[in-house]
Amino acid sequence: MINDIRPEKTALRNAAIEWRKSLSRSEKQRMDFKIQSKVMNLWKFREVSTVLLYCAKPVEIDTKLLIERASKLGKTVAVPRCVPGTREMDFYAITSFDDLESGAFGVLEPIPERCRKLTDFTSSVCIVPALVYDKQGYRLGYGKGYYDRFLSGYKGKCIGLAYSDWVKEGLPHGRFDRKVDIIVTEKDNYFC
Repeated sequence: MINDIRPEKTALRNAAIEWRKSLSRSEKQRMDFKIQSKVMNLWKFREVSTVLLYCAKPVEIDTKLLIERASKLGKTVAVPRCVPGTREMDFYAITSFDDLESGAFGVLEPIPERCRKLTDFTSSVCIVPALVYDKQGYRLGYGKGYYDRFLSGYKGKCIGLAYSDWVKEGLPHGRFDRKVDIIVTEKDNYFC
């Protein structure tokens, strides 16, 4: 008999979201700044020419500083756009925040008419959002599967962003889940 892990995942998601909502604005900003600063010091970030980033919702770890710094370093910065009617996403290169509009789930997404869709991910790193990670690199996102589908075909390195309180010893995961290579928190880095 196959064990249904969905209720456990839902409970973890809800707890992580409530914890994040309970953070003061200044505490969240402080932790987000530390996490982003640590990512910028990673050789996996410094050595690539393309950085795949997400535009954070208020409850997510902010990525604005990473987007700005990667652009200033001359890297191609690409953010995802959900493909309507599917559970898939494409990454588009942006040159400024003016290239973004409110899209699926209220997330800022690239305006396809103004941005170039990426098809070559050579020399790239993907910054992966999640609510919870485990020390092996498995993640628990929002449950829609967009990143899982993308990462299943992505060959580059992945960096997960997390708050230290939400890196667990183990998480329920499926056979198609892909681990990240590094998890960066405000306190520690985990090499998976």
